[in-house]
Amino acid sequence: MIHVLAIITAKPGMRDQVLEAFRANMPAVHAEDGCIEYGPAIDAEGMGAIQTPVGPDAFVVIEKWESLDALKAHGAAPHMKAYAAKTKEMLASRVIHVLTPAA
Repeated sequence: MIHVLAIITAKPGMRDQVLEAFRANMPAVHAEDGCIEYGPAIDAEGMGAIQTPVGPDAFVVIEKWESLDALKAHGAAPHMKAYAAKTKEMLASRVIHVLTPAA
């Protein structure tokens, strides 16, 4: 299994617009072969000192894929290219961590 944590930071005030485009693309991603989990998450409220917030302009995409090949196919999918083009001008940064379970 492959895990992905993608930290998406929108330009100031644009997170809701990016999330709208992200959510519109989710059904196509969920239909991909090998997709186990794919969804956005934002900072939980009231967590205090135990939390390192991602901030008001960012969200984290939590993904699980059956294999590296499934993840590679996801990255090359036409709907992902369309999503990237649609959101490109709204993003400040994108950091992607691809992980495998620790033995």
